[in-house]
Amino acid sequence: MSYDYKSAHSLDGKKVLITGAGGNLGAEMCRGLTAMGASVVATDILSDKGHALIEELTANGADAHFIEHDLTDESQWEAAISFAIEKMGGLNGLVNNAAIVPMQNLADLDVEQFKQVQNVNVVGSMLGCKHGLRAMRPDGPAGQGGSMINISSVMGLAGTIALASYNTSKGAVRLLSKSVAAECAMLKTGIRCNSVHPGIIESEMGDSFLEQLVDLGIAPDMAAAEAGFLAGVPMAESGRLTDVADGIIYLISDASRYVTGAELVIDGGFYAT
Repeated sequence: MSYDYKSAHSLDGKKVLITGAGGNLGAEMCRGLTAMGASVVATDILSDKGHALIEELTANGADAHFIEHDLTDESQWEAAISFAIEKMGGLNGLVNNAAIVPMQNLADLDVEQFKQVQNVNVVGSMLGCKHGLRAMRPDGPAGQGGSMINISSVMGLAGTIALASYNTSKGAVRLLSKSVAAECAMLKTGIRCNSVHPGIIESEMGDSFLEQLVDLGIAPDMAAAEAGFLAGVPMAESGRLTDVADGIIYLISDASRYVTGAELVIDGGFYAT
């Protein structure tokens, strides 16, 4: 029997929880996943944006739900996973997307701010993997295995000015993903875990990053800040939200069944140079 490529790339029957869906990158992931046939539970602390997204998705015929969720609170992770399984009838996909990116020069970096970034970006992702594993492994309430994706960054592969907190957190997310991947494979859970590393993306977080460069006096204005980073991108353009969403679709799909512990870099060649 020949391999069914179309079926392998379809997301019919996929049930995915996505954090940080109130932001425009997380929202686009939800749009892409549901367009390919998946059901989604979107989570965020921004409930107004989350509910607005669900109204949009369901109006287009998607099976989509929202729950308010502080990803640094373990009890809220337990509630979000239970909600997802109840609403979708299972869980076989998880995207740890939510993150914060405050910038500060190292000499002025506040320790509490550094800890907050690690708490949101690293602890939040760890808790997602922990409770996703518990739910999706053979003895869990979902019990069918699946795919977990941690959104890191090209800044989790290379350092840059004023990003000590963020660089540290996203580097940790990269290695967390490899640890989770190895453990899940060795324990025969049927769960894969990979990290995704976007570069400069036309997104709310991307705009915040450039704005902070200006606020810190590193760049004179937004145009100069963007030009400075695009100078290091061989493709000479920012990525689109859909570029990242396409990568998520692949890693959730069965087409990536033999991909685990990998880094999907979506950066226009920035890290290649």
